[in-house]
Amino acid sequence: MSEARKRQPDRSTRREQRPRRDVRPQRAKISAARLVAYDVLRDVEERDAYANLALPARIREAKLDPRDAGLATELVAGTLRGQGRYDRIIELASGRDIDKVDARTRNVLRLGVHQLLSMRTAAHAAVNESVELQRRVGNVSAAGFVNGVLRSVGRATPEDWDARITESAKNADDALATRTSHPAWVLRAFRDALRAEGREEELEELLESDNQPPRVSLVLLPGADLDDDTAEALGGEYGLSASGPSPLGLELDGGDPMHAIAALDLPAGYARVQDQGSQLAALALSRAREVRPGERWLDLCAGPGGKTAVLGAEAQLAGVTVRANEVSEHRADLVRRSIEASTGSVEVVSHDGRHNAAFETEDGPDLFDRILVDAPCSGLGALRRRPEARWRKQPTDLPGLTTLQGQLLDAAIEHLAPGGILAYVTCSPHLAETRVALNSALQRHPDVREIDARAAVTGAARDPLDLAGDALSVQLWPHRHGTDAMFIALVERSA
Repeated sequence: MSEARKRQPDRSTRREQRPRRDVRPQRAKISAARLVAYDVLRDVEERDAYANLALPARIREAKLDPRDAGLATELVAGTLRGQGRYDRIIELASGRDIDKVDARTRNVLRLGVHQLLSMRTAAHAAVNESVELQRRVGNVSAAGFVNGVLRSVGRATPEDWDARITESAKNADDALATRTSHPAWVLRAFRDALRAEGREEELEELLESDNQPPRVSLVLLPGADLDDDTAEALGGEYGLSASGPSPLGLELDGGDPMHAIAALDLPAGYARVQDQGSQLAALALSRAREVRPGERWLDLCAGPGGKTAVLGAEAQLAGVTVRANEVSEHRADLVRRSIEASTGSVEVVSHDGRHNAAFETEDGPDLFDRILVDAPCSGLGALRRRPEARWRKQPTDLPGLTTLQGQLLDAAIEHLAPGGILAYVTCSPHLAETRVALNSALQRHPDVREIDARAAVTGAARDPLDLAGDALSVQLWPHRHGTDAMFIALVERSA
């Protein structure tokens, strides 16, 4: 054997000396925004989280940049708003009841369907990332199921799927409810409320409005001093404008509202995010008539404090005081934070609003000249901003809520001073929580009469409002006024 061949290592030795190649498949990249969106949907479904609280926390945890944060927000809000429609489309595409699909896979599919039918995401990207998301967070063996369902969904247009929904529905109400992604009982409640105003034909417009992201509204509390130069600069940079029905309202075209609030350069507490329907509800009470010296006001169900902040600012300018009561200690703390602009005029306490302690001072039971009863309700008027609420609420929730609303009204009326005014407010248009609850309280208390809330609200509003029907109360609507569907009524106790 030659010397050269002796120096050659055998093949087995050469294989051992060669660096080993990692033959394991590399994990495909999934965008951080989609992972955040999935985590929030899981939080909402499995932990009963509120999306508007879970989403910012997840965005901070993932350190998303503004662009990815915007994508995660659209994925979460859009998927939750469209969930009823998307679930039916998944059933039609898969031939499987949505309840029979694993919870993790359901959320992966919902996100994918939203991207395919309601966003400008390329079909291959929506499908491929959904398949990889399934492999990351769910049953790996179901990745093929996800791929097949989403490819089937992508082969038809949104209009085609809506036609299939209509064809397979039990009746016209179920078809409309599913296409617009509302429970059928909510659709019927909305129709009843619109019919009471003579506007039943607006139902589809209302349902579609619920599925549109609302413009961000800020409140600029009375007493804030915003100079014209700052306002003009903010209009250019943030699209911030004095628009909407509330005279205190500002609307934001886009971007982070916290940055816009910081740029206003006002003392703490004078600007905050708040729906303009809530602003008008507080102003209806504070501006219903001229304030007399020494008046005492009460916000009976004050948490989280948005309306309290408006009342506190109004009271501070008028030289009167507000007692803000909230049954939950945690929410009472939120109220305390909300009144930074008027701490000298507002006292915050925590009691059950049905009990005397909510009204008592050191000198015993007291009477109040103006009382706001912003009662706990179904929240059906805020489905644009809290899309998961439509899937959590049930008609069986209403009897307990209406009983509580009646008890709170009774307690408040007992502590309303002669000649005093009470505002009854709910963020729901459901007749059981609005006119029925109010009329029942009026029957129980013959010394109280309803007065014209329409005049108070239109008198406070920035521009004329389209208020339908002939009731003295006011029902605001997202499709007609750009606000939550806020109900506002005023009653007065005989002098």
